[in-house]
Amino acid sequence: MKLFNRILFPVDFSDMSPKIVPWVLAMGKSLDSEVHMLFVARRLEYFSAVNIEYVCIKNFQNEIVRGAELKMEEFKSKHFNEHIPCKTKVVLGDAAEEILKYVESARIDLVIMGTHGRKRLEKLFFGSVADKVIKTSNVPVLSINPHRVASVKGTE
Repeated sequence: MKLFNRILFPVDFSDMSPKIVPWVLAMGKSLDSEVHMLFVARRLEYFSAVNIEYVCIKNFQNEIVRGAELKMEEFKSKHFNEHIPCKTKVVLGDAAEEILKYVESARIDLVIMGTHGRKRLEKLFFGSVADKVIKTSNVPVLSINPHRVASVKGTE
């Protein structure tokens, strides 16, 4: 019986995301798993309170999603092509909530994510995505501190 058929790697396109890639590749290869990458863009609906038309917000959100999809394909091509089966998805919403929803809908068996990504001020306002996912996930979460680990053994 294969324990981890599908691995979720949430990315935020920060400088930390590429530092997690060797871990995702090593786990994916050794477990013969399919990797799913997910990027969650924030919804901008709260701007409607400052009299910005919903149509403008919706158009801007659509542009954010299109840009993120292009960035995701670049990231996949650079780090995953020809290494391991990999699917990508971009969604709008709260990062932790959307990661947990994706775990359920895609039947993910393992989440691999960095402990750091957001800058200090953003973290203060929005909280730690990793912390929320670790505490509420129904599947195992491998959290990696990209500042503390040098490399994956055997991939140097």
